[in-house]
Amino acid sequence: MATATDVLLDSFDRVHGSVHRILEGLGDDALTYRIDPEANTIAWLVWHLTRGQDAQVSDVAGTEQLWLTSGWFEAFGLPFDSSASGYGQSAEEVAQVAGLTAQQLGDYFDAVHEATIRYIESLSEADLDRIVDTRWNPPVTLAARLVSVYNDDTQHVGQAALVKGVFARR
Repeated sequence: MATATDVLLDSFDRVHGSVHRILEGLGDDALTYRIDPEANTIAWLVWHLTRGQDAQVSDVAGTEQLWLTSGWFEAFGLPFDSSASGYGQSAEEVAQVAGLTAQQLGDYFDAVHEATIRYIESLSEADLDRIVDTRWNPPVTLAARLVSVYNDDTQHVGQAALVKGVFARR
């Protein structure tokens, strides 16, 4: 029988495969395409889902964000504060996630994915019950936080897949 950590590992691996299928073969015109002027781009969606995963998993793992410690912030050169993750950004800010390649986005995602997998592999089933956020009622367990990250990832990867499909048919 699969354990909860097995399910989490499989879930995050599926997101990994989906992100790479979306990024495959995309140039700047596809990465920055918008369905309408207020819509998110593939570049922003992949950056945002990766930043969110990086920030949230590093928080519960007690590690530093790769965005801040592995040179990704500098390499991407985005005009945002280093703490920005895309949450609540305006349409104008979404448009500023440009000039990146699919390779850059994929490489940052791979680094975050690898760190996420290493962390989940280190967990016992009992670890998943640990309270990681007391600001909510009921308090958030590690399991709930990891499922939340996965859920956010799947929503954004689905949005990116839609944008890619619309771009291909225009």
